[in-house]
Parts: sequence; structure tokens; C-alpha cells
Amino acid sequence: MLQGGHMRRREFLGGVGGLVVAAYWPLAARAQQPERVRRVAVLMNTAADDFEGQARMSAFLQRLHGLGWTEGQNVHVDTRWASGTAGGYRNSATELVKLKPEIILANGTPALAPLLEATGTIPIVFVSVIDPIGAGFVASLAQPGGNATGFTIYEYGMGGKWLELLKEIAPHLTRAAVLRDPAVASGLGLFGAAQAVAPSLRMELTPLDVRDAGEIERGVTGFARSSNGGLIVTGSAAALGHRELIIGLAARYRLPTIFPARLYVTQGGLVSYGPDQIDPYRRAAEYVDRILKGERPSDLPVQAPTKFELVVNLKTAKVLGLTVPQSLLVRAEEVIE
Repeated sequence: MLQGGHMRRREFLGGVGGLVVAAYWPLAARAQQPERVRRVAVLMNTAADDFEGQARMSAFLQRLHGLGWTEGQNVHVDTRWASGTAGGYRNSATELVKLKPEIILANGTPALAPLLEATGTIPIVFVSVIDPIGAGFVASLAQPGGNATGFTIYEYGMGGKWLELLKEIAPHLTRAAVLRDPAVASGLGLFGAAQAVAPSLRMELTPLDVRDAGEIERGVTGFARSSNGGLIVTGSAAALGHRELIIGLAARYRLPTIFPARLYVTQGGLVSYGPDQIDPYRRAAEYVDRILKGERPSDLPVQAPTKFELVVNLKTAKVLGLTVPQSLLVRAEEVIE
């Protein structure tokens, strides 16, 4: 009996040990399991080898990393670079939605519109969109209401501001061609805003479309045949993609030109006025982080830029024979000499 008792005790202890191991094992296994990988999609509006597009994407990924999301560990990012035709954007949008990501970053109106057509459920954070209410993308800025929210770039009134600055830096001008994308509502809106202030500045405006390189070259060449003309380049994916051509044509025909962003001026343009083009991608990463952690896009307000920068290239002004007013220089965030 005693021996049997010892045996039963050993059996009992062995059973308890087995229970302890069995209870511990799931905890250990869970501790060793890799973190769930979340899937994020990105639709950019530049070519993959465009350095500006790469800078924007890098800012987004770096901020995501700073918030604890590391590619290959707990997040996977699928990116499509869809500069060009509306068909290209639609195809890329359809591809990304089929991947069933948990959230999508959309760069600009040409990227956002087909994504919203493709899905009404996947959360979308947009960047560089003008008038998302007028375009029907959100119900209001404070409460977007649907599956999209994000960051606007500027309002239509910027078109009038660009014309005023162009006239200030080149007072002799009596004509201006407004380069815009007619396929995007913002192109028409910005032209309309410039047209509203044109009479008070004694300026005559001409719209020029920027759908392809041939159209841009024909339009600017024809406009330059008459004197006292300048250019206003409105913000669009098409203008961004053809910026070297536009800057080159402005130089060839000695046309004072105002651009929507600093990068045009660092590449030889005369003057630019607009918001920082990189910072919104860092802010978009913060929205992506919040949505991945459970917040809803319908509850996150659409945000507008708070800082605008004026950049002047004095080298280009000298080549054009322009003397930049001191009143403009003192307001500039950056002067390139």
C-alpha cells in the first residue's frame, strides 16, 4: 500500500506538472508569435522615379516608423505610382482595393476619386486635395461622415493670390496664361478665382490645359507670341509631372511665372507661393496610425494647412531683367541667390 501510495503520489505530482506545463505552454507560444502585420495601401500621383514623389513617400513612411510601425514587422505597405491618365488611376485604385488593405493613403484628387468609387468601406486618408466638400468626397470638414478624411492643400482663392503676386513681381504684365488641368474641378476653380481679381489688376487671362507635353508646349509657345505676358501654374499632378518642361518654356520665352510650390523655384522657377508639400504626409501618417488603432475616418476632421511659404529665385529674376520689390523680399521665407 505504501509503495502504491508513493506511486500514486508520483503519478499525482506528474499530473500536476503536466497541468502546469500545459497551462504555461499557450502563454509561451503566444509570446513567441510575431505581431499581426497590418496592410496599408498607397496611391501616389507621380512617377515612381520622381524625386518629389519619393520625398513625400519617405516622409510618410518615416513618420509611420516613428509611431511604431515597421515595414516587414507589423505593417506591409503596397504602393502604386499612377501619374498620367485617368485610366491609370482607375486601374491602380482597383488593384489596391482588391488587395483588401485596412487603410489607403490617396495623393491628390485624381487618386482619391477612383478610390472612393471602388470602395465605400475601406478607410482612406487623402493629401493635397482642393475643396473635398464641393467634390463630394466628404460631408463637412469637421465631420467628414464617410470613409475618407485627410488634408487639403489650399482654397480656390489661391488663384487670385497668385495673380496678385505675379503682378507685384512683374508690374509691366498685362496678360497671364493660367496653366490648369481641365479634368480636375480645382483647375477650373483656381482659374475662376484668378479671373475674379483680374479686372482690378488690369490683367487679361487665358486658360492653358496641361494634359500632356505637346499641349503644354503648343499653348505656351502660342501665348508667348504677344508681349507683356506671364504664367500662373496651378497645382496639379499634370503640372508636377511636366514641371521641367514648364520651367524650361518659361525661361525660353522669358515669361515671369508663379508656381504653387517651392520645388519649382529650386529648379529654376521665378517665384512660388503655397503650403509645405511634404509635411502633410507626416500628418497623414498620424491619421493612419489613429485609424489602425481603432478610430474612424468619419470622426477625424479634415485639416487645412496653417503655414504658406513665399519663395523667390533672384537668379531667375536677374535673367528676366526683373527687379524684385523689397516689399516682396521681406515677406519671403526663402530667397535663392
